[in-house]
Amino acid sequence: MLLSLNWLREFVPYEGTAQELGNRLTMLGFELEDIITPYNNIQSIIVGKVVHCEKHPEADKLSICTIDIGQETLLHVLCGAPNVATGQKVPVATIGTTMPDGTIIKKIKLRGIESFGMICSEKELEFTDDHSGILVLPEELTVGTSLVNALNLDTEILKISITPNRGDCLSILGLAREISTAFGLPLFPQQPIHFLEVEPDFSKNWSVHVSSKKVCSSYLLRLVENISVQKSPLHIRHRLHSMGIRPISNVVDITNYILLELGQPLHAFDKDLIEGNTTYISLAKEEEILCTLDGKNHTLTPSDLIIYDDTKPIALAGIMGCQNSKVTEATKNILIESAVFNPSIIRKTARRLGISTESSYRFERGVDSSGAMYALNKAIKMIIDTSGGEVKIGNAHYEPTPYKQPIIQLDTSNIQKVTGTSIPSNFCINTLTQLGFEIDTSNCNIWDITIPSWRKDIQHSVDLIEELLRFYGLNTIPEELPCIYKSLNDIGLPESQYQFITKVKHWACGIGLNETENYSFIGNNELDLLKFSNNTRLIIYNPLTEEQNVLRTSLIPSLLNNVKYNVAHGNTGLRLFEVANTYTFEAISETTAKEVLKLGIVMHGDLFDTGWPQPSTSASYLDLLGIVEHFITFLHLPPLTTSQTDTYAFLNPGVDLFIHGKKIGYIGCISQHIAKNCHTHKEIWITELDLETLAHLYKNIKITFKPLPIYPSSYRDMTLIITSNTSISNIKSYMDLIDIPILENIFLLDIFRPNNIEQHCTFRFVFRSAKKTLKDSEIDLAYKKITEILSNQCNIRFNVLLE
Repeated sequence: MLLSLNWLREFVPYEGTAQELGNRLTMLGFELEDIITPYNNIQSIIVGKVVHCEKHPEADKLSICTIDIGQETLLHVLCGAPNVATGQKVPVATIGTTMPDGTIIKKIKLRGIESFGMICSEKELEFTDDHSGILVLPEELTVGTSLVNALNLDTEILKISITPNRGDCLSILGLAREISTAFGLPLFPQQPIHFLEVEPDFSKNWSVHVSSKKVCSSYLLRLVENISVQKSPLHIRHRLHSMGIRPISNVVDITNYILLELGQPLHAFDKDLIEGNTTYISLAKEEEILCTLDGKNHTLTPSDLIIYDDTKPIALAGIMGCQNSKVTEATKNILIESAVFNPSIIRKTARRLGISTESSYRFERGVDSSGAMYALNKAIKMIIDTSGGEVKIGNAHYEPTPYKQPIIQLDTSNIQKVTGTSIPSNFCINTLTQLGFEIDTSNCNIWDITIPSWRKDIQHSVDLIEELLRFYGLNTIPEELPCIYKSLNDIGLPESQYQFITKVKHWACGIGLNETENYSFIGNNELDLLKFSNNTRLIIYNPLTEEQNVLRTSLIPSLLNNVKYNVAHGNTGLRLFEVANTYTFEAISETTAKEVLKLGIVMHGDLFDTGWPQPSTSASYLDLLGIVEHFITFLHLPPLTTSQTDTYAFLNPGVDLFIHGKKIGYIGCISQHIAKNCHTHKEIWITELDLETLAHLYKNIKITFKPLPIYPSSYRDMTLIITSNTSISNIKSYMDLIDIPILENIFLLDIFRPNNIEQHCTFRFVFRSAKKTLKDSEIDLAYKKITEILSNQCNIRFNVLLE
């Protein structure tokens, strides 16, 4: 948001410097990014008067001008502009002046006549692109004064960063409210608007139809006839230029002027190009084509909001008008629109089509519902003052539910609890009142506060406390640990995502993993190396660097970069983890992005710090699988099942992980050619788990307690001889299905592979009764039943080891 210091002073009598103002706004939450001096390069241009003008005797297109610049001697200047004439006040660049384009004015001689300066056009001053003639200045300007001072140009512009929730501050008026409160200055009241209205009543001859109040809560339309579209007055053109907006015509410039001053986007239609006498606002048809003012065709979807006449679309609502209804020099009658559109719809359309305008930027953040009519009338007043015309009585409007200001109760006793400091009641009342809030203090410590229509960000009482603290000063809060109020009623409530993430990180650090944090941006080449799909990628339009031009669809590339970086610095024993979101393309999402919370773990090199007495042992599949299983146990979830897969081109081998048949992630060893890219010949074991799926399973787990066993357990070991290609997990799955009341637990004890054909797997079966001490005969009977079940279900041989 650009804030002109001169323009601000039309609302608030601020007399300080731009830097002081920027510092105060920064402390209020509006960061000062820069102070711009748009007319610094024409400070040496002065106001002159043409006291005599005659044609050059040897050049038909040149005039010899004698210029008074307020000095003892007159200047002789050659000028080729067709509109130069005696008696004009003009901008003059004297010898030695450096023009905005870098040209230095020198004494020249043309056809025998010397010239000692230059009379400037608007293009040469970089006001506009108009170079059809010189800029003729108002007669009341004083000769010899600086052009910048004479025209009262905006010499200092503050570039302010406005947070997305403060759409009310995207205007001079909005920031003026903040500044008047911050400095204790009066806010000049807005003057009532008066102009002559003529018959017939426009509201009786025109109607507005809106498909749903959800897409547009308010729509106003007024008619002005017999206008003259021409250049805007100098002060309007120069002010728009200083704010970075190109002047076009008086009608268009005034709608932009009101947008900047009051924050209400307006749009003008050429009425004579509109078919019928009805305006329709509704969602677009599938694959409808619309040509906007910039000459581009856009294919629409049913999520885009369009304004129609009886036969065609005439505007992309809240974003940009159409070519078929734009105001031109030939326009005589105009319809001016002031509306309140659904911010979500405007935001989705603007992002999908890649269009960002001053209007859409404000509609996306919400505009003042109650200020739409005032902004419309002020624009009409300025238009008829600059271009003539007649305003028809009445307006065509749509507002099914008039805006009702919300009321929020503020318990003043909570102010100190929330802020940690005591804020005087008088300060609270004065601050909120000056910001536009209405306060009813009749109910002792419980205040009823009416929220102004422009403050869409105030939803709860804590928002009001934040307002008070902003102006009281964050630096006034004493440096002490605040009390934490925790209600017993919160015990047993579901964990928030933040609490779940914190629990995961504490677990990971507790078992010896080191946390890493990475950018969400990576390069396409990194995803290509791992052969991730192109269809799910989200490309960044303005990347920080070409190496960070896409949002990561997986944590794996970032973790591999961590390995590469550490290996390069001699740190080869790595146990790293990261908890972060990944991003994939999803067309039905509001942002076209699907975010999934993931946990990534990577292990590389020695398991232990090198040196005696630890053995030199490299990380393996079982080490990483053990960590994952520990995590699953930590979350009180059922045991993992695994299935080898070749889905992941970057893993060899790769294994999918499941809980009750639901995939929760994968684990595997990075392929050798990719590992070489990390400058290592050792194995890199990596896993990526879907934390959102795990969090859902975790929330549905009901933890129950049972008495500790009072009777001893007994166990039997069983060695199964199976072929080398038989899945041990499948054998374990069969065992878990065995229903024997006294069978308490089964776990794999050892694996022995005498050759490449078979493997010997030893399982331990634990038996216990909750009612008595088991006899050997009871255990033997159960053990025999287990062998029978396994013999029938699996192709195995037995080598039995008794206790």
